[in-house]
Amino acid sequence: MDPQTLESIRNIRPEFLLLALCLHLLSYLLWGLRTRSMCRSLGFDVSIPRAVEIVISSTFLASVTPSSIGGEPLRVHLLGQENVPVGSATAVVLGERLLDGVLILVSAPIALHLFRGVISISGLNTLVVIGELLLSLTFLIVIYAVWHPHYTKKAFNYLIHRVAVIIGKVDSSRLERLTSKLDMVIDDFHSSMVFFVTKGRKGLFFGSVYTILFWIVEFAMVPVILMGLNQPPAIVISFAAQVLLMILLVLPITPGSSGIAELGATSLFSLFVPVYLIGIVVVAWRAFTLYLNLIVGGFVSFKILKDTEYLKDLMK
Repeated sequence: MDPQTLESIRNIRPEFLLLALCLHLLSYLLWGLRTRSMCRSLGFDVSIPRAVEIVISSTFLASVTPSSIGGEPLRVHLLGQENVPVGSATAVVLGERLLDGVLILVSAPIALHLFRGVISISGLNTLVVIGELLLSLTFLIVIYAVWHPHYTKKAFNYLIHRVAVIIGKVDSSRLERLTSKLDMVIDDFHSSMVFFVTKGRKGLFFGSVYTILFWIVEFAMVPVILMGLNQPPAIVISFAAQVLLMILLVLPITPGSSGIAELGATSLFSLFVPVYLIGIVVVAWRAFTLYLNLIVGGFVSFKILKDTEYLKDLMK
């Protein structure tokens, strides 16, 4: 911080910070619309308010688990409460993540070109490559699971039996029921994913449209924050920086990618943000993308939990 930093804080334009807040809230709606459209393509009707509630509640767990892995199982569970079979709900959630991953990977070469000098100097190139490899590996695993469900069943059944032996709970009848149920889930997941790329292409199309709109709205927050600090928005270069940040956030190292996100943003934003403003921009960006998710997601999660019979019984 220096005198310029304090001067920028005094001259901040709060209407742009309010706009950044509205953009992030709009991203919840777009995400919910994507979930709803993909569920409807499979024949399951989830209302818009409920779909938005589901995705918001999942952001809380996503913000406190490495690589956001906690949000996906919760969305599957909550979609199950809307009478969506587990296999179909898993197909919807994984389908959303695949659409996100495809968009990020397609955009990554352009972003790498714009940041080729900065990344090599900052040492982020290794992390970016690792993130891209993890995304690519995830694609391969999902594709293999979809096209070879028989081998997927064998792999899961083997793991279940091994875990049962290790923990000393080998009950043939219980194991048989569990593996039978898992086989049904895998079959349902397989048929749902195949349906997406055959008869359900309409849902996949609208899911892709909502995915593009979602990320445009999310990435627009940094240019809006810059305008709030009376700086040029630097739209193209800030979008490219955030594409690379999304790849870094794939790395399952810390809860909510804390530390990685801040250090990565500081290095990448330094190309278009003055040194005396980098700290403010990074803090504001994380306030919207992480801490707002914790607050809003935690509130909605508590509301959902409060509506369940389990919590009602505890509160009596």
